[in-house]
Amino acid sequence: MANFDQRNQHVVNQVNAERVDVINFGTVQNTSELVNELRNLLLEISKANQAGKIKEDISVDIESNIRKAIIEIEKPQPKKNQILEHLEGAKKLLEGLTSATSFVSALMQAIKIVGGLFL
Repeated sequence: MANFDQRNQHVVNQVNAERVDVINFGTVQNTSELVNELRNLLLEISKANQAGKIKEDISVDIESNIRKAIIEIEKPQPKKNQILEHLEGAKKLLEGLTSATSFVSALMQAIKIVGGLFL
């Protein structure tokens, strides 16, 4: 196990997701699986909010963007650029938080998958 020397660190907004391991965009093969992983991500963001790791107003905006992406994905003729806009919006909000790398990484994977699944 790795040990980290955290002396003299000054952290403003740190987000350590409780169970980001339950989010696995690497196995996504279709839109149904993408939606399932985005819902897992929503759950983890909600948990981080409840634990006080993400401010509520920021969490609401992040969750709203992800929900809008899910709604677009589930439409009969989803628009790739709309999905990407919502996911990028959520990612941008998370990038403003120190140490939210696990959520940002998950969204980056989702964005990459959207690029491959939608024309």
